[in-house]
Amino acid sequence: MPYVTIIIIYHFKKDLQIHCFTSSFLHKNFQSNLKKKERKERKITKMRSQSSLSLLVFLLAVISSAQAYDFFYFVLQWPGSYCDTKQSCCYPTSGKPPADFGIHGLWPNNNDGSYPSSCDSSNPFDGSKIDDLVTSLQTNWPTLACPSNDGTKFWGHEWDKHGTCAESVFDEHSYFQAGLDLKTTLNLLPSLQSAGIQPDGSSYDLKDIKNVIKQATGYTPFIECNNDESGNSQLYQVYFCVDTSGARLIECPVFPHGRCGSSIEFPAF
Repeated sequence: MPYVTIIIIYHFKKDLQIHCFTSSFLHKNFQSNLKKKERKERKITKMRSQSSLSLLVFLLAVISSAQAYDFFYFVLQWPGSYCDTKQSCCYPTSGKPPADFGIHGLWPNNNDGSYPSSCDSSNPFDGSKIDDLVTSLQTNWPTLACPSNDGTKFWGHEWDKHGTCAESVFDEHSYFQAGLDLKTTLNLLPSLQSAGIQPDGSSYDLKDIKNVIKQATGYTPFIECNNDESGNSQLYQVYFCVDTSGARLIECPVFPHGRCGSSIEFPAF
């Protein structure tokens, strides 16, 4: 193809300037500019893609942290076994709790045995949010730690360590309400007593205790034992598993570590 000469004439600082360009030169210049534009657009597209990916990763991290657990352990504690140890116990300032299983906690857990902990320091326990539950908590979720106290520190520990890891399901008030509701649903002590298993210091076969609880609740419990001052194994805590909503009992995907004797005491309180 023959070259075409293009003459561009313009006036600059009173001097007449004449430039001649061939069509080939203009074509190359156009192609160069086009390539620069394409590279710039590719760079912008890449940056946008990276930004979108970063946002997606961030959102997934938020969702994951909001519910990074597979189920809950709901743990009931026998106060007689807590107190019948070398370290003993202290009754809360509200007085001696009832001779009944008390709530220890509602704890998010994972199927591999790990568990999240202290997930949101920006949302610490606020006792004013559960003012209407205090009387029920003193009865059903009491503290026996020394020195004697009103339970606020215990409840704060449970919320800060465990409750904040389930904020996708609970706020502070609904977290404690869920624990109270589960205890009412299980009604554990009457079930044991109706089967002749009394908290009177007698010893009972571990298998019998588990069978009675399973028949009464429909779910297999995990029994945790501790030792009294004489070193005898005694019924300390009963674990149940709850789905991720914190409301429905399920069979436990995994049990905690721990062993009991084949025969264990059920001490008085």
